[in-house]
Amino acid sequence: MAPLAQKLGTYEDLLAYPEDARVELIHGAVITAPAPLPRHAKAQRFLGRVVGGPYDDDDGFGGPGGWWIFPEVDVRLNLHNVVRPDLAGWRRDRLADPGMLRPIDVVPDWICEILSPTSARRDRVDKSNLYADSGVGHYWLVDPEARILEAYALKEGDWLRIGAYDDTATARVPPFTEVELAVGRLFLPVVQPETSSEPAGSEPTE
Repeated sequence: MAPLAQKLGTYEDLLAYPEDARVELIHGAVITAPAPLPRHAKAQRFLGRVVGGPYDDDDGFGGPGGWWIFPEVDVRLNLHNVVRPDLAGWRRDRLADPGMLRPIDVVPDWICEILSPTSARRDRVDKSNLYADSGVGHYWLVDPEARILEAYALKEGDWLRIGAYDDTATARVPPFTEVELAVGRLFLPVVQPETSSEPAGSEPTE
């Protein structure tokens, strides 16, 4: 007898989890993630301010405006793929009234994922391919370990790398070129290793 085909999950399967659970649906499989580390939260919060501030919060109040920038909202790309990006952005002329939507069924214009040891492969491979196939216009990857931001733009269905920026860079990164982004501010300060003041070969004191 042939083995039974595994049932692919849909958004209804995610409703069994608490609303604050970090859970996604990738190619029909439910994926859960642990709570973020502080270095992850630092990058997410700073980007939410430096991008979300002028492009979302200041819409109509002196900023370039024109965008919704949301952290960790459910985005249904298709029946069997529901993601919760660290940050996602939509041009307002494509998403008129998002206030009560869960999930959002409009493909984002920009997504940023912040890498962690448990998510790096998925963000770089599975989600990267999924976002390109779905027509996401811009994709950023932030690596708190390497202290690097990578930015990609979709061109003819494939990702074109716009640039990679380390923590010394200040850049205007599409699609948010009206603001300068000091990349180093995404990350926690570098902790210098402790050095001993004891002379070499001396006995430690109590």
